[in-house]
Amino acid sequence: MSLAIQDDKNKKKITTLSIKEMKRIGRKIVCLTAYDAMMGRVFSEADVDLILVGDSLGNVFQGLETTLSVTLKQIIYHTKAVVRGSDHPLIVADMPFMTYQVTANEALTNAGQIMKETGCSAVKVEGSSPVVIEAIRKMTETGIPVLGHLGLTPQSINQFGSYRARGTNQDEAERIFHDAHLLQEAGAFAVVLEKIPAELGKRISESLSISTIGIGAGPYCDGQILVWTDMLGLTTDFNPRFVRHYLNLNELILNAVKSYGDDVRSNNFPNKSESY
Repeated sequence: MSLAIQDDKNKKKITTLSIKEMKRIGRKIVCLTAYDAMMGRVFSEADVDLILVGDSLGNVFQGLETTLSVTLKQIIYHTKAVVRGSDHPLIVADMPFMTYQVTANEALTNAGQIMKETGCSAVKVEGSSPVVIEAIRKMTETGIPVLGHLGLTPQSINQFGSYRARGTNQDEAERIFHDAHLLQEAGAFAVVLEKIPAELGKRISESLSISTIGIGAGPYCDGQILVWTDMLGLTTDFNPRFVRHYLNLNELILNAVKSYGDDVRSNNFPNKSESY
């Protein structure tokens, strides 16, 4: 079975079916967040499989402490930009806080608006409350693919009271395991597992037929996701255990801007070849 279809640029177009097939054949799923066309283009060229336009844009772009005030309009704006910059990755848009938790019908309406206005391929929701499960069922029955999210769910930070790991005791671990199966039964094509013990991530991944995407959930998940500013070292005040820095982008940018400033102040920029 083919993992994907070919687009005009001869790159494989990743679909929700591709994500499920990757689990079947044991191919790890590469995922990152993005919030603009530029990074969407870079991640496409780097063959990232799934790009999440996360409500983490509240932290990354807006400088907020939580994701709770991110709006539907803002998610739509950023998702449209990412879609314009990307070609083959599966683009998933986060549904903001209180756009899907009130009623399943309201969730369906909001998800439909995201899909119609942005051109993305799926939406993501957090949690497993009865309303969320019913919303997933309604959305998938209507043709809107849904990515679930369990474990540490940032939109519930006020209820949790901290960003500590979840599922570290048996009762909570069993509840997360059970909820993962509820999401699968409701029709989710995959589930993000955030900040849970590696063995729990393994147990869930081995028991589900849908894919698991880990972030701080150990190496046994079917794929991994990180916030791109964390992975590339642009974030300096957030260093959780599960983030690996592949570049110190903050230092590189800082040094480049300082060099630019020195050249401007010394009248070394622009030089003759850089002038008209």
